[in-house]
Amino acid sequence: MWIRRIALAALAMLVLAGGAALWKREEIGRLMAVNSLFAPDRIVSNFSNMDAAFLSTPVSTGPGTPLPRGLEVALPEGAEDWIADRAVTGLVVLHDGAITHESYYLGTTEDDLRISWSVAKSFLSLLTGILVEEGALSLADPVTRHAPRLVGTAYDGATVEDVLQMESGVTFDEDYFDRDSDINRMGRTVALGGALDDFTAALTETNRTPGGEMRYVSIDTHVIGMVLRGATGRSIPDLLDEHLMGPLGIGASYFVTDGAGVAFVLGGLNMTTRDYAKMGAMVERGGRVGDVQVVPEAWIDASTVPSANTAPGGMQYGYQWWMPRDARPGEILAQGVYGQFVYIDRLRDVVIAVNGADLGFRGEGVSAGNIEMFRRIAAAQG
Repeated sequence: MWIRRIALAALAMLVLAGGAALWKREEIGRLMAVNSLFAPDRIVSNFSNMDAAFLSTPVSTGPGTPLPRGLEVALPEGAEDWIADRAVTGLVVLHDGAITHESYYLGTTEDDLRISWSVAKSFLSLLTGILVEEGALSLADPVTRHAPRLVGTAYDGATVEDVLQMESGVTFDEDYFDRDSDINRMGRTVALGGALDDFTAALTETNRTPGGEMRYVSIDTHVIGMVLRGATGRSIPDLLDEHLMGPLGIGASYFVTDGAGVAFVLGGLNMTTRDYAKMGAMVERGGRVGDVQVVPEAWIDASTVPSANTAPGGMQYGYQWWMPRDARPGEILAQGVYGQFVYIDRLRDVVIAVNGADLGFRGEGVSAGNIEMFRRIAAAQG
């Protein structure tokens, strides 16, 4: 009997050791993925296969609804050079809700589920508007009402509107090229299976009063996610699938998650370039898909105009949406690092969805050049 007990104990130890080794291998693998995520020879493939390197959860799994096709419209002069220079991987143009141009590059295809990066923030804004309309929360609510873990943190005293406008006051370093910045520490937290709620609750320093100067810090968007989860008792993927992905006819999509299974709402959404365009088409039409009002029109109008206290002469900001420095009426941008965009021109009825792997996205004149190209593509639609 005692021999059998010793054997069973030894077997249990081996199983536990093997499990720990497997967990360690997965953890190391995710950390290596973070460290090589933007390597020039891997970035294109990585951006189409984020679920191979990180924990993830599905948002929508259906086949989706196809977009109608219109007459093909040629891209303007200089577009081919822009596509090459900006390492564009997918480009979809809609006019009057129909595809007038679609192309893919650098080995990607129409079926690739491409990482959104901060384009995901604009999706979360749309969801917030729906839930505000339903009465789950209000813009004036302190974030601690729905996310009590933030009591006593840098977010204590900030409202829902403050975090939507990136005016929380939290001290947070968003430098993607500094390995020790807060944004990169956050990335390692995700890679190592940590919990972003814990990471956020550990932030205690502020550098301005809530509602004051706008400073772009992605962790504010995670707080929006905490608020929406707390206000509804549901996960962001479930809420998005019900309120947006289904009505928009979006096909397969997923979120990168942290170790607690919480969606990386500030930049971890993945879907096809066509499906990003569907979101833009809905916004361009005042929150409607056909005869269905998916997002309140009042929210579309309020969230996509300059309202944040941005620095004079720079890009303007609303509720997780960008507007160019010299924005024309109805001109809106969802944008993410390394060349992800949903550009909307409501007056021309044009939407341009772009995915990319642009290592030079922060170069001088690149942002202005992108906007100029979007305007030229929009103008070419007639």
